[in-house]
Amino acid sequence: MRHRNAFRKFSRTSSHRKAMFNNLAMALIENGRIKTTDAKAKELRRVAEKLVSDGKEGTLAARRRVYAQLGQGGKHARTIGREPSRVDRVVGTLFGDLASRFKDRAGGYTRIVKVGNRKGDNAPVSLIEFVDYEPSTGGEVEETE
Repeated sequence: MRHRNAFRKFSRTSSHRKAMFNNLAMALIENGRIKTTDAKAKELRRVAEKLVSDGKEGTLAARRRVYAQLGQGGKHARTIGREPSRVDRVVGTLFGDLASRFKDRAGGYTRIVKVGNRKGDNAPVSLIEFVDYEPSTGGEVEETE
């Protein structure tokens, strides 16, 4: 029976899993599309959908939840002369561009497209992307594993 087994563990500790999915979510928000294994894409969808929903909410509490989820907990660099961290850039994109793109959508912000198997270990590989993703000119899909 699978009672109370809601997610995949990926043979990693909980802190490693959380860091992995935070990094995958940030890569997805930065690039709009990433290539990863099927299982990771299906679990990433849960994380990314919640982040986009918080971004659409647009409140200070939602912004603090996103910072806490992505690992900085509000300790972002706001000093003069320092460029914003990766988390700051991702949160800005999430609350700016993505929130406006999905303001009329009630959910289902991502899609998973199966692309075949990986050459080295024959693992099933998928693209996870936002549903309104438009490929930029000359850009290559980032491979994140």
